[in-house]
Amino acid sequence: MKIERTEQEKIRREKLLKLKEMGLDPYFTSFTQTVTIKEIIEQYNDFSKKELEDNHTNNYSLAGRVMMIRNQGKAMFLLIQSNGDKFQFYLRKDALPKHDWDVANLLDIGDIVASSGRIMKTQTGQLTLRSNSFSILTKSLRPLPEKFHGLTDVEERTRRRYVDLIMNGQSRETFIKRTKIVSSIRRLLDSKGYYEVETPILQATLGGAAAAPFKTHHNALDMEFKLRIATELPLKRLIVGGIDRVYEIGRLFRNEGISIKHNPEFTSIELYEAYADMHKMMKITEEIISNASIEVNGTTEIHYQGKEISLKTPFNSIEMIDLIKEVTGVDFNKVKTLEQAQTLAKKHNIELKPHYNSIGYIINEFFEEKCEETILQPTFVTGYPVEVSPLAKRRRDNPNITDRFELFIDGREYANAFSELNDADDQYSRFEEQLRESKQGNDEATEMDIDYVEALEYGLPPTGGLGLGIDRLVMLLTDSKSIRDVILFPHQRKKENN
Repeated sequence: MKIERTEQEKIRREKLLKLKEMGLDPYFTSFTQTVTIKEIIEQYNDFSKKELEDNHTNNYSLAGRVMMIRNQGKAMFLLIQSNGDKFQFYLRKDALPKHDWDVANLLDIGDIVASSGRIMKTQTGQLTLRSNSFSILTKSLRPLPEKFHGLTDVEERTRRRYVDLIMNGQSRETFIKRTKIVSSIRRLLDSKGYYEVETPILQATLGGAAAAPFKTHHNALDMEFKLRIATELPLKRLIVGGIDRVYEIGRLFRNEGISIKHNPEFTSIELYEAYADMHKMMKITEEIISNASIEVNGTTEIHYQGKEISLKTPFNSIEMIDLIKEVTGVDFNKVKTLEQAQTLAKKHNIELKPHYNSIGYIINEFFEEKCEETILQPTFVTGYPVEVSPLAKRRRDNPNITDRFELFIDGREYANAFSELNDADDQYSRFEEQLRESKQGNDEATEMDIDYVEALEYGLPPTGGLGLGIDRLVMLLTDSKSIRDVILFPHQRKKENN
């Protein structure tokens, strides 16, 4: 296939040939830096120009990507970037070996270069390396985007994330904060005696959530597998096995739509603690989120998409049917029959699917369609119907409701937790109900997991469990509008070749 090159690309390749003709390898194997840009700034930024002139610094070696070139004929200034930090090189023809000066004149923005020299300050007070040697470590064959705009097309930013990270300091900062957020969660849980574990991504039986899976085939076993939609059931098997506090941070896969809130491959943390319940999970959820906010923002008071949100603990809490009554005026405490619930759903334009054959489903639909978007400040919504909570423990005072909460902030779900169902017979019956729903058209129904039921028969202690979406948390704490802004390589449509 013939590759069409732009005029700039052709010129860069001509320079590449000239470097090779000079006997140079424009793609170095390695280079030893004696210091980082950050270290130089920390050490010398407070020195005056005269102090640096009077007290010669050590000879330092630095490398980075060229972001700007100012060529003044017999001298040039280069702005380089390394690890997100920027620094200036000052090259003079009479201070460099002829060979190095010739190399510098074959330079382009985007090249990765190295230089050695002493530290100085310019007349404007800019900290600078006065170069006495210079090399091109990697020749860049494609020009970077225009300096002040970078990649403005969102599709191109995510498709060519490497260029986005070069040009967009804000994007880089977002992903640094993401790392800090995940690290803060690990530190918190490790300090509480949780063990981080790994469970299979390929699963023969679907379970742990309501979602459509990706499917694949295992050739050696000649079996169909699904990519996991949750880590819940393997982690609870470990609780049965006597590891009383476990968590896993990892990728989940759900074969569903793509939006600013959803990516088919996303990161979640699930944790489980023996002898805990839903209320203990509330406390841990609050700690995780407020802790992470302080870690990356220094405060629990944040701005998200123009809204003021307080992550100070404790968070609000409200029963689902109470919130429905607040928002719509409908009091489900007074609804006694399925027909009454269906009539109310029709009156409020709630669309019901064929398998919504109980009041519980209709309550949940009222909440999702009418109430979720009204929640701004962090709020635990409790009292989920048993029909939509096949793995949660029933309330003792009302078997139609479960000990479950979901955390909502600014109309989005961030966490899902419950007192885990540890009655093996009840769990078997719930799986059977899910199978019936699957036959009625519910493509998100879970499957019968006999092995998990057997695990429960050995005895699952009272257990609290929590799942929290890492990507959405990063969005919240970095003021990112789209989930694509916080995933380094989000899924996107195949690019058509021109």
